[in-house]
Amino acid sequence: MEQRLSLITLGVADLGRARGFYETLGWRTLPQSNDSVAFYQCGGIVFALFGRNALAEDANLAPHGEGFSGIALAHNVREKDEVDALLAEAEAAGGKILKRGCDAFWGGYTGYFADPDGHVWEVAWNPGAIIGADGSFRFAER
Repeated sequence: MEQRLSLITLGVADLGRARGFYETLGWRTLPQSNDSVAFYQCGGIVFALFGRNALAEDANLAPHGEGFSGIALAHNVREKDEVDALLAEAEAAGGKILKRGCDAFWGGYTGYFADPDGHVWEVAWNPGAIIGADGSFRFAER
């Protein structure tokens, strides 16, 4: 298996609500989106929203379960002050703040929000990271 991530799909309870949340944050769907799935280009990968029950069925899993899923998505920003601004934007769009922005033990600044389906997002500024013009993320060479 090549070391690559092609697509991230979140199972959501209400696709219309989920699309509204991400589109309020400024995300734009790809033309391949339809009434069953929403696709968003995110740098070199595609992010998708799909009905939770349909996604669970497709994977032969039960669709229910609560609590932390063991996964957090991350959105890194170019400047430290962007963390608090993006957290406020997510909250205004209907997200829930899980952790306000604060200094991190690793030298950056970070906070967390959950989207309307409870998917956890970290918003982080990392002084050792480079974000390309296309949104790609990489660590600076040491």
